[in-house]
Parts: sequence; C-alpha cells; structure tokens
Amino acid sequence: MSGKNEQNHKHSEHKIINEYKHDFQESTHKPEAGDTRSSFSNRIGFVLAAAGSAVGLGNIWRFPYLAAKYGGGSFLIVYLLLVISFGFTLMVTEIALGRKTGKSAIQAFSMLQHKWGFVGIICAAIPIIITPYYCVIGGWVAKFFVAFVTGQGTASAADGYFNNFIGGTFSPLIWFVIYLALTCVVVLLGVKDGIERASRILMPLLIAFLIGITIYSFTMDGALEGIKFYFTPDLSKFTPALFLAAMGQMFYSMSLAMGIMITYGSYMKKSDHIEASVKQIEWFDTGVAMLAGLMIVPAVFAFSGGDENAVNAGPGMMFVTMPKMFTSMGISGNIVGAIFFLLVLFAALTSSISLLETVVSIFADKLRISRLKACIISFSLTFVLGVPSALGFGKLSMISIGGMSFLDMCDFITNSVLMPIVALLTCIFVGFVIKPSTVISEIETNGIFKRKGLYIVFIKYVAPIMVLAILISSVMNSLGLITL
Repeated sequence: MSGKNEQNHKHSEHKIINEYKHDFQESTHKPEAGDTRSSFSNRIGFVLAAAGSAVGLGNIWRFPYLAAKYGGGSFLIVYLLLVISFGFTLMVTEIALGRKTGKSAIQAFSMLQHKWGFVGIICAAIPIIITPYYCVIGGWVAKFFVAFVTGQGTASAADGYFNNFIGGTFSPLIWFVIYLALTCVVVLLGVKDGIERASRILMPLLIAFLIGITIYSFTMDGALEGIKFYFTPDLSKFTPALFLAAMGQMFYSMSLAMGIMITYGSYMKKSDHIEASVKQIEWFDTGVAMLAGLMIVPAVFAFSGGDENAVNAGPGMMFVTMPKMFTSMGISGNIVGAIFFLLVLFAALTSSISLLETVVSIFADKLRISRLKACIISFSLTFVLGVPSALGFGKLSMISIGGMSFLDMCDFITNSVLMPIVALLTCIFVGFVIKPSTVISEIETNGIFKRKGLYIVFIKYVAPIMVLAILISSVMNSLGLITL
C-alpha cells in the first residue's frame, strides 16, 4: 500500500508541475516588449514605493477622524495589533504571490492554479474602478493647493465654496484631467525612473511636511487637550464597532486586495527579503497615519474649542473645516494651508501612481503590449470612467444608484464588496488550495520567516473570519442596517 501511495503522490506532483509549466508557457507565449519585467533597484526603492502606495488620503483624513470617533488611544491600540497580525498576513501573501509569479494579479492566480484565475479578474477590476474616482478626489486636493498658493485661501474657506466647486461644469473635470495626466506621466516613465524615483522624492518630503505642520499645530492654544484626547484610551469605546472600524481602516490603508501589492511584488528582486520589507512598510504606513492624527486632531480640537464633532467631520474636515482653520491664522494661514494641501497632494499622488501602475501592468501582461500602449489605454479608460465621478455632483448628479452618487457607488462597490471578497478568496486560495508552504517557500528564498507559525494560523483561520466580518459589516453599514 505504501508503494502505491508513493506512486500516486508522485503522479499527482508530476501533474501539478505539468499544469504549472503549461500555465507559465501560455502566459509567456510570443513575448513582446511589454512582457519584459522591470524591477525596483533595491529594497529601499521597493519599500518607499509600496509605502507610498499605502500612504494615501485615508491616512491623512480617515485615520484621524476614526481615532477621534472611537476613543483615541483605544483605537490606536487595536489598530496596531491588527497591523502586525492581520495586515502583515495579507500583505506578505500578496507580495510573495507577485514575486513568485512575476505577474500582475490577473495572471498571478491562474499561473499557480488555472481554475482560480477568476480571482485575478475580480482583483483586476478593483483598481480599474478605483483609479478614476481617486483621481477626481486628487484633483480636488490640487485645486485647494493652488487656491492657497495663489492667496485664495480665504475664498476657499467660505461657506459653499467646496460644494460650488464640485458641482461645477468644467472646473472639477479640468482638475481631474490635470491630476490624471500628472499621475500618468510618472507611470509612463517606468518602475525605476518613474515610480521609484517619485517615491524617493515625495515620501521624504511628505514626512518632512507632516512633522513640520504637526509641530506647528502643537503651538496652538488648546492643542494640548487635543493631544490628550487623541492618546487617552476610552474604555467605553472598546466595542465590536471599534474593532470593525480599525480592521476596515487597516485593510484599506495598506493597499490590500486591489492587486497593488501583487504588482509591486512582481517588481521585487529575489535578493530582497519579503518579511523585513513588509515590516518596514507597515511601520511606515502606520507612522504616517499616527502623525497625521497628531497633526490634525490637536489643531482642529484647538480651532473648534474642544468640539469633538469637528474632529469627527469625516471627509468634510479636509475641504471645509481645515481651510476655515487656516484662514483663522491670518497671514500665515495661506502658507500653512499651502503646505498642508501639498502634503495631502503628495500622499494622494503616491497612491494614485500605484493604482494606475496596477492597471497598466494588467493591460501590459494580458495584452502583451508595451508600457506606452498600456498607459494610453489606461489613461483613456480612466478618463471615460472618471467623467461621471467628476461631474457627479453637478451636471451628472441625476446618475444615482441606490441613493448614492456615481463616485460613492464606485467607492461602495470596491471598498465594501469587491476588496473583502478578493481578500477572502486569497486566504482560501493560499490556505487550502496552493497551501501556505507555497508562500512560505518564496519568503524563505533568502532568509528565515520568523512569523511562520503565526502566518499559517492567520491565513487559514483567523484572517478569513476577520475579512468576512468586514464584508458583512461594511455592506450592512452602507445599507443603513447598522451604524459604525
């Protein structure tokens, strides 16, 4: 019996190897210029680019207001624990899958198991949907930055200014195109000369501006109370809603389940250690988020006279509350406001670059075309899909699905539905189809995987349950069945 079992095992192993060879040969048939895989120059370049992807608009406005809403220190503690466990598991998985296959998400899954190629297709749809409306919001940030640079900060703080702007006919569309074009230029330059170089410049500047404004906000009268509010745990806030909010923020903040980390992983050199890189990305992303909280919460707290509702204003805090606060500073307000929106612009750019790069990589891999052709297709598609979002609060406001604007609907579909589904399927795929050993062997290519035991438990059992909780709670929250 043992000889027969051994023979069956060898036959099964031979079959899997043949399937993998078939998928690999199929994916590399008739190679063209678009199939040549670029790579980051070193681990620092990879970490800065991946961290830049993770550091986005969600870190600057969403993290601070969630921390304020869910008990300050209570939220910070839960968030940090989730980052080093749940977030680590998903990020290390995606990067390993990308590096192992050398492909973007749409082909990475099919190369390892062709029957699971549908996960790559769902994953590819996410950045295609997100990039247009993210660039629209990026255009809003660029508009406010220019307003403060040109001395129009007082006008931007007026009641109704923001709503009049996004409800306009041409202005939101023009700023959307400008922002999209800027993003596309960086992506067109390639992995090393475009994405990596931009990240090496933008990320240090972002950190410098963030620290500078944070220090400045500490000097405001009443800021100390805001700092205490931000760091002091509120035991009454330790509820299921806090954990779900922290999981959701961590999930979206780290650019998980949207193909970005798989794509960036495919550009990672084999000589770079995945586990060490992921740790650096985690702390970089979390550090920026916590600094953003230190920058915004004390300042808004001081400006509003300790009104917690002002901190919990959500997206409106960036485009309504913050301009009013800068205007109240007098002459220095335009300078501080310009630096603040430049900081936010850098954060938005590093994320939109990674989103568009993922789309470009998908088209380049699938159609086997050059980067230039893939960029032209991606720019055109993003523009077409972005117009309804750019004009969705004005001329095209009649486009409403389930009471949501086109932009809000795209955000709901990707963040609340597709991303949790992809994350759940990824956990099942790695945990029970190709097995954790496939990912672990890639991580251990050039070093020991210190958190191997934790990884196996999380990818097979803990992470799927947590992702499922995010999916159910997000949908129920969006439908108004529960309030988070």
